[in-house]
Amino acid sequence: MPASKKQAAGGGLVAIVGSVTAALLLTNVPAEESGRKVAVEITPDGAATVRHISGKQYLRAYLDMVGVPTACDGLTSYHGRKIKIGDQFTEQQCATMLEEELVVHARGVMQCTPGLALTIPGRDRARFAAVSLAYNVGVPRYCTSTARRLFNEGRIGPACDAILMWKKAGGKIVPGLVARRGRERAVCVKDA
Repeated sequence: MPASKKQAAGGGLVAIVGSVTAALLLTNVPAEESGRKVAVEITPDGAATVRHISGKQYLRAYLDMVGVPTACDGLTSYHGRKIKIGDQFTEQQCATMLEEELVVHARGVMQCTPGLALTIPGRDRARFAAVSLAYNVGVPRYCTSTARRLFNEGRIGPACDAILMWKKAGGKIVPGLVARRGRERAVCVKDA
């Protein structure tokens, strides 16, 4: 399978969240969103190479569990344009779109969560959990969450636990979201 190489720029994912968090995001978000496995390599200059290993790639838009048109690794919009049924993408486009959307979400999380700043040691896994949650529920919802407030208070363990509250879609508890939040929490608490 072809690898996607994204050159690091001043505002690339590694610059925003650090290399450990970037690698966790680029590996785990595809697994959570589409069930696929990827290999990720981060070079010293911050460039990320993402290579598809196995699992379904959603190169054509589909309706998610609550009827929202979705493509690639959980993308419901790109550059402000909503994904529409009939949209089709290449593997390279999906990889580029994933990293660009992770950058957007990471910037939003980092702006509203100074308690996860890169200057604070031992926050890599908490940053991952926060950005992964925001990627799934949206930055505005994350930025008003109890988890964000607790991260900012330096209460990492309770913040990780608060992630578990985000288990509903369409007003109903979804077993897949319960499992996903549990996996995010399990990574997060390694920083507690």
